[in-house]
Amino acid sequence: MAAADKVDPIHQFQIHPIVPIHIGGYDLSFTNSALFMVVTIAVASAFLYMSTASRSLIPGRLQSVSEMAYEFVGNMLRDAAGKQGMQFFPLVFSLFMFVLVANLIGLFPYFFTITSHIIVTFTLAALVIGTVIVYGFAKHGLGFLKLFVPHGVPGYLMPLVVAIEVISFVSRPVSLSVRLFANMLAGHITLKVFSGFVVTLSAFGAVGIAGSVLPLAMAVALTALELLVAFLQAYVFAVLTCMYLNDALHPSH
Repeated sequence: MAAADKVDPIHQFQIHPIVPIHIGGYDLSFTNSALFMVVTIAVASAFLYMSTASRSLIPGRLQSVSEMAYEFVGNMLRDAAGKQGMQFFPLVFSLFMFVLVANLIGLFPYFFTITSHIIVTFTLAALVIGTVIVYGFAKHGLGFLKLFVPHGVPGYLMPLVVAIEVISFVSRPVSLSVRLFANMLAGHITLKVFSGFVVTLSAFGAVGIAGSVLPLAMAVALTALELLVAFLQAYVFAVLTCMYLNDALHPSH
């Protein structure tokens, strides 16, 4: 069973309780997923603290990376939502760092990738859309509903267009969460499959070892690709968040 778990590409996504907790018939156990969420927050917080604790006019390497991340998210938010959007900077920056660090941690062998679970990515997406809805109505009242009524649409087409806009808005948390979840899941499964080929072929002696060179090269290439995807998916999640927040700020645009 242990050998099968090493080859099974799905085994790496299974959630296991570390500290079993059952209260009133509810399972509140502290799991490996919860552990790596805590690790992700701790690593991101520790990096930001250590890189900015002793700030200097001429930044070192860590401070430069931290400042680059700050400016990167800040410029992204200003470009998508204008200067008013900077009030959401703590939210967008926190989401960007959380997703990025979680993706990078998941690349280490035997570590758990929390962003490969739809419940985690959907919760993050629901937080974004919930913020858009709450802020939109708090700031604009019923004027927020102008988001679903585009300018210049003929009256006879309005019911159809409004229905399409509502469906598009409701589907945002689904698309936002599935995009991140699916990319991380598919990439890790593919990487595990090629790694499994290397282990399996190596068991057949010299001929198997020679044949495992190709899947080993593919595994190395996929690891580099997954590193790129880790950054790319964090960027995509953050930039879409900025675009959705722009709708809360300017629903009539």
